[in-house]
Amino acid sequence: MTNVLVFCYQRFVKYLSLTTINSISLMYFSISMRKFICLFLFIISGSGFGQYQKINATKIDIVTFDADSFVGFDGFHNYFYIKDNTLFKKSENNVMQYQNLSLGTITKVDILNPLKLIVFYEEFNVVIVLDNQLNEIQRVDFSKLYTPIMASAVGISGQNKLWFFNTLNQQIGLYDLVTNTYQNLGMSIADGVKFYQTDFNYFHWIDKHNQWNTSTIYGRISQNGVVEASRNLQLLNENKLLYSNDNVLYLLDRNINKRYEIDIVEKSLKNFYYKDQILSIFTPQGITNYKITVP
Repeated sequence: MTNVLVFCYQRFVKYLSLTTINSISLMYFSISMRKFICLFLFIISGSGFGQYQKINATKIDIVTFDADSFVGFDGFHNYFYIKDNTLFKKSENNVMQYQNLSLGTITKVDILNPLKLIVFYEEFNVVIVLDNQLNEIQRVDFSKLYTPIMASAVGISGQNKLWFFNTLNQQIGLYDLVTNTYQNLGMSIADGVKFYQTDFNYFHWIDKHNQWNTSTIYGRISQNGVVEASRNLQLLNENKLLYSNDNVLYLLDRNINKRYEIDIVEKSLKNFYYKDQILSIFTPQGITNYKITVP
């Protein structure tokens, strides 16, 4: 932008010098143009560096624990994390754990329903359902179904059902934990699932083109636009998402096409989790909890 403005200025002054405008007028014009360019560049520069409005974050406390990855916290403020392929649940006065090394590495843990936790082992195509004491209450082996499923995404849905993405037919579906049956939803997804997040009513996913998509429990699929690629992100609703980039945390509001920067002090964040206006930042030392208000 700067080079273009300077070039235009030089060409314009050269043109005027070939006309009958006297040198004094040209001198005053040149000075005025220089002032104009300086002012214009200042405005452009200011808008470039101050384009993201900041969201204030008030530090609440720090919770220390040794973990490889942080899952999140539930409505009772129990913290869930994974260390050495073991799932831990840390409350104020107690720490519980669940381990099943025979099923390989834990791929995903869903804590949306604190009374029915979902642990997914993609390597063995198995889902374990745990109660709030981390006791196994149900096991689903997708490979042993009458018509097998090869799941690469699993999450809890409503009415005793699980969301899944079946790589055999590239379809989203719902598995009934009571009847041990399932149904496919919608059409095949050609662009795959790079990231996903589920709740009781929706299956959200981002495909290989960074297109954000949503399926309802009835199979209606909508597209929510392209999002910035990020290793860590959390979808808040159909219009808002949190994501990190170069250790900076952002909130994107697609409804008004605006991006905010979350004002936190951590510069080595590994992950984060947001729920009920509490933002937990996971670092190698544990988590720092902040109180924030999402616009």
